[in-house]
Amino acid sequence: MSDVRTGYFEGSGGIRLYYEDVGAGPPIVFCHEFAGDHRSWEPQVRYFAHRFRVITYAARGYPPSEVPDSPASYSLDLAVDDVAALVRHLDLPRAHVVGFSMGSFTALFFGMRHPELARSVVPVCCGYGAERGWDEIHKRNFAQFADLLEDPATADAASDRYSAGATRVQFMLKDPRGWREFADQFRALSRKGRAMTLRHVVAARPSVLDFEESFKKMTVPVLLITGDEDEQTLMPGVFMKKHIPTAGFCVLPRIGHTLNLEEPGLFNAMLYDFISSIELGTWRPRDPRTFATKEYLAGQK
Repeated sequence: MSDVRTGYFEGSGGIRLYYEDVGAGPPIVFCHEFAGDHRSWEPQVRYFAHRFRVITYAARGYPPSEVPDSPASYSLDLAVDDVAALVRHLDLPRAHVVGFSMGSFTALFFGMRHPELARSVVPVCCGYGAERGWDEIHKRNFAQFADLLEDPATADAASDRYSAGATRVQFMLKDPRGWREFADQFRALSRKGRAMTLRHVVAARPSVLDFEESFKKMTVPVLLITGDEDEQTLMPGVFMKKHIPTAGFCVLPRIGHTLNLEEPGLFNAMLYDFISSIELGTWRPRDPRTFATKEYLAGQK
């Protein structure tokens, strides 16, 4: 395996973003979650760099990438454009793009908007806040949480509550040492960067339920992965599986939201199998015959 190559690329609006690049072979780009950064993918970097070229990067607002002051410098659209800029900067062929949580939206929309650059997309734990009735609740909660994360007097306590939340406690119980590393890294992230990202990327992103027609037109291979105790991503995952003709949906048992760190062996095996099937040309769109049950139900009306 070759040495790690590091550098910066210019994201949308001229924002300077940091990346790491290791290995050789078909390229995989990993997009991190809100509560992490490029280091969040370490178990995947070590595993996949044996056979693939693995690229991680720190999103805007996450040092050593720039932390812009303007709200206009943060959005889901800009995050998607940043991945396109990274792929072009490295002169990659079409890349496999894997995104977790916040990054899952980036990966999903990258597949819709830049199919010419995407070999496949893997949205992991995607769709939080999508269910009707939750959107305004989440927006309000995110706004309050952003204020707590930005205030030096409350930032550490708010970070610790988040790290031990309902979908993170699974990780804490299984792997206290790994969870502590995750929690400490989250605490140390830029207060301004986290708050700006929460307000203008996470809280402002659309619901996946609004993209049924766009999903039906997707041609890029998609693998949706989530944990069965990450409850708010289950229904959105089923929705996307039903409407994206190239999608598979994997639900891993007894796992919360921090899936790639909580159960790296299971996650890596599933991701490896999917990417290998793409490289071998064996991942195909869903056979129309598998929709026959809809006809049965229609006949009962």
